[in-house]
Amino acid sequence: MKILIVEDDIKIRQELKTLLEHHQYEITLIEDFTKDIIEEINKTEKDLILLDINLPNQNGFDICKKVKEKESVPIIFVTSCTGEESELKSIISGGDDFITKPYNKDILLEKIKRTIKKQDPVQYKEIKLDNVTLDLHLSLVKYQDNEVELTRNEFRILYYFFINPKKIITKEELLDYLWNEKYYLDDNILTVNINRLRKKLEEIGLQDFITTIRKKGYKIG
Repeated sequence: MKILIVEDDIKIRQELKTLLEHHQYEITLIEDFTKDIIEEINKTEKDLILLDINLPNQNGFDICKKVKEKESVPIIFVTSCTGEESELKSIISGGDDFITKPYNKDILLEKIKRTIKKQDPVQYKEIKLDNVTLDLHLSLVKYQDNEVELTRNEFRILYYFFINPKKIITKEELLDYLWNEKYYLDDNILTVNINRLRKKLEEIGLQDFITTIRKKGYKIG
């Protein structure tokens, strides 16, 4: 998935690039704002644009309008402009979503996922990691010609691993992600679920897909 970042603040631009590349997005940056930004955007291959509003000698709202005239690429405004007026202008100009700086990383990532899903919902029926596929609709994990159905908690655990590939995930992080008022999970229940998940993965030929990193947590891949 290719994301184009249109942000003149070097520090924020690099922070966004690092964050999104860590989550397996392919990033392109616009760094020279002396050029025709519309032309640069139009000639760049992208699936989504993160767009600032206050750019050198240019206005993000105007850029959004002109881009939308030529293509239907989704645009999320990431801006220091606050208030309902700015958010309203972002909607009128054709923006798909709006988040203010300093942004919450998890909220931004979720907005990106939801915006892309709205654009092409079929594309997000599955997540693939190497040769392993997680079916988001049927709660199945597939490997080669085999598949196995997952329980609600098993699916949520594996989904979190899939959206954080190669990353070491602590038990605390998993519990924080999995917790809600209806389905409380403690450390023991989490361990039981991971052990069951491992056995199911082994049944379809995935040995050691989830590995334990001593005193740190878990990772996949």
